[in-house]
Amino acid sequence: MRLVMWDIDYTLLSAGSVARLAYAPAFTAVTGVTWRQMAQPGGRTDRDIAVETFAMHGIDDCEPHLERFFTMFAAEFAARRELLLQEGRVLPGAREILVELSTRPHIVQTLVTGNIRAVALDKLSAFDLAGLVDFDIGGFGTEDVVRATLVRRSLERAAAKHGRPFEPSEVLVVGDTVHDVNAALANGVTAVAVATGGTDAATLAAAGAHVVLDDMSDIDAVVALLAGVH
Repeated sequence: MRLVMWDIDYTLLSAGSVARLAYAPAFTAVTGVTWRQMAQPGGRTDRDIAVETFAMHGIDDCEPHLERFFTMFAAEFAARRELLLQEGRVLPGAREILVELSTRPHIVQTLVTGNIRAVALDKLSAFDLAGLVDFDIGGFGTEDVVRATLVRRSLERAAAKHGRPFEPSEVLVVGDTVHDVNAALANGVTAVAVATGGTDAATLAAAGAHVVLDDMSDIDAVVALLAGVH
């Protein structure tokens, strides 16, 4: 078997400005604090981003606020579906690769994403991709500030669902940032980096990615790589 863990933003799709626009009203609704700015997202988990964002607004202990904040953030994001469809787009090759891999019985596809689950579902649903991955075994951004923990949680869920642990050689993490690469390496699994975000190929290679792709436009080659076809 093969377990492919997909990042979302700038790996599978671009969601435009929707998350940033949803963040501000959710934050103020929960805290009553006037919005100033959001921490730099860049491949981090939503929990990590929230901790820094709250601290930037003078709230050093955000834990009492997080559950309600994530609920409000999800609602604000969902309310901007039309803007998501206007600004967002699936990256070249992503849809075709997801579809092709979904037809292969030895391949399990899931998400390891910094997004909270509700937002991840909204993003993929907006572009008719949600049915191609198994959300139940994914790792999501509410779970930890460290992305490697998300990979570990996904491995545990996949093992429980499929009745056996996946060997490290069977698991691939696909993402566009050094955070994705580090999360894969910390769990001893294969890091496939795609230079479709803000990190160039040389930086991803220097971080230790096993494979670095400029993009996923060569659909057959990427499918062969992820499916273990040589």
